[in-house]
Amino acid sequence: MRRAAVLLRLGLLGTAMLAWPALAQQPVPAAVAEAYAPATGDAWVDRQLADINAYAARYPEAFVDELARYAGARPGYVQALLQDHGWKPGDVYLACFWGRLSGSNCRTAVKARAQQPEASWKEVLAGLQPPPDNLRWRALRHAIVASFDHWDRPITLDPLLQRQLGDRAQREAAARKAAAE
Repeated sequence: MRRAAVLLRLGLLGTAMLAWPALAQQPVPAAVAEAYAPATGDAWVDRQLADINAYAARYPEAFVDELARYAGARPGYVQALLQDHGWKPGDVYLACFWGRLSGSNCRTAVKARAQQPEASWKEVLAGLQPPPDNLRWRALRHAIVASFDHWDRPITLDPLLQRQLGDRAQREAAARKAAAE
């Protein structure tokens, strides 16, 4: 709202509103991403979680829907974490997907995080069962890419992910093929 007021005073509101959809899809600037530090131990994951914060601020319904559909989280639970408990969307995303990937649920990771509020996510996840392993980290990274694809949000893959998943066109072709089988 403040941004709109400033733009209105500068006579730029109309121009900004035309560009708003494009701006909403831009990755979060590095300075903003650095302010949020989940400290998962994976710099790529940390950057994407910061970008998820920006996306969820603009599209909260799509964010909640993503967690409900693909992480098995109850929408009301996600909304309560965000609104009543002040969790950052990136933290909710990580907790819910990690829970799903570990054969547990969102609440298990949320409870572990709540018991160690000063700990890094790397420390919190290390205390969960089963403990983090390469398979879960790879699955989390793939889930993040899939979410960005669902949101039609640009994402830069690191070389390993590029080899594993290919570019956006290759990922879409693979998804079509899997749906047809």
